[in-house]
Amino acid sequence: MRVLIAPDKFAGTLTAVEAAEAIAAGWRRHAPDDELDLAPMADGGPGFVDVLHAALGGDVHGVVVEGPHGTEVPATILRVDETAYIESAQACGLHLAADAESPAQFGTTLGVGELVAAAVDGGATRVVVGLGGSGTNDGGAGLLDALGATSDGILDCGPAVFGNLTEVDLTPARERLAGVELVMASDVDNPLTGLFGATKTFGPQKGLTEEQLPVVDGWLELLALAVDRRTALEKGAGAAGGLGYALLCLGATRVPGIEMVADAVRLRERAGAADLVLTGEGAFDFSSRSGKVPYGVAEIAADALRPCVALAGQVLVGAREMRALGVESAYSLVDLVGLEQAMADPGGSLERLAARVARTWSH
Repeated sequence: MRVLIAPDKFAGTLTAVEAAEAIAAGWRRHAPDDELDLAPMADGGPGFVDVLHAALGGDVHGVVVEGPHGTEVPATILRVDETAYIESAQACGLHLAADAESPAQFGTTLGVGELVAAAVDGGATRVVVGLGGSGTNDGGAGLLDALGATSDGILDCGPAVFGNLTEVDLTPARERLAGVELVMASDVDNPLTGLFGATKTFGPQKGLTEEQLPVVDGWLELLALAVDRRTALEKGAGAAGGLGYALLCLGATRVPGIEMVADAVRLRERAGAADLVLTGEGAFDFSSRSGKVPYGVAEIAADALRPCVALAGQVLVGAREMRALGVESAYSLVDLVGLEQAMADPGGSLERLAARVARTWSH
């Protein structure tokens, strides 16, 4: 039996590569003769560069940029021919803001702009920015500042300082990127502001309270009025705390991250050669439909007429919703070993789960 293993990261515990290897190790316990094909996946968020490097090769260059709260952080740029791939989470990820007080109000995406600038200075004529997993909510103002945008206010200290902002000139930033194709790999299609915007949808996971949400959303409205209100309504503008908005304002085209990675790893071809497709992520819920890896993998499996099974830290959907997502069955680490054990030994727990799933699905 041929099994394609294509999981996303298990956020906070396992990278996509580690998850794929753990699933494979567990599967082999029960079905050592099965042919396993490992295809770690990403949707633009954490792990984006690592997964593309494994699939495309190329050269990885280390750089140091400013993190969301002023501390220097290491980051990488993947260069493949004339294209540079960067991962916004390396410069403004949730893990970098976790210990900060009021992280989202004062967090900046300046470091992401520094990554883009470094890629351009290195000679790239196409820059792909993976969006997702951000701990910031500044509408990409910091990125704009790093690339040379000017304003009558402060752009690089988070949205809390947007109160006096009335004008932003993007001309210097656009000149800096002249001749460069800018692409945003985004896993969400939210607008910048409003009921379904960046703040309302993703603010709580960045530490914003219910009372703070309308205030911070209002600050992003001020930014949009100073830059370009129409672009704020476009799909993907709310990605990564509004980084999508800044990139769209600079002329970026939007590509679903899962599609970009699927093309890079030839997932459609590999699914067609498999008998079964396995995917997974930390929490499998109905939001997985919004451009996340399991839904994208399941769609590709369905096109290839192959069953798709999910292994997850937690499964938060019922059978009907699961099948609406294109997944035949989903199995939970927490249900198997409990939350404490799943967090203490995520790799070993995922191996155990994979071995159990193999007993049902391998033949």
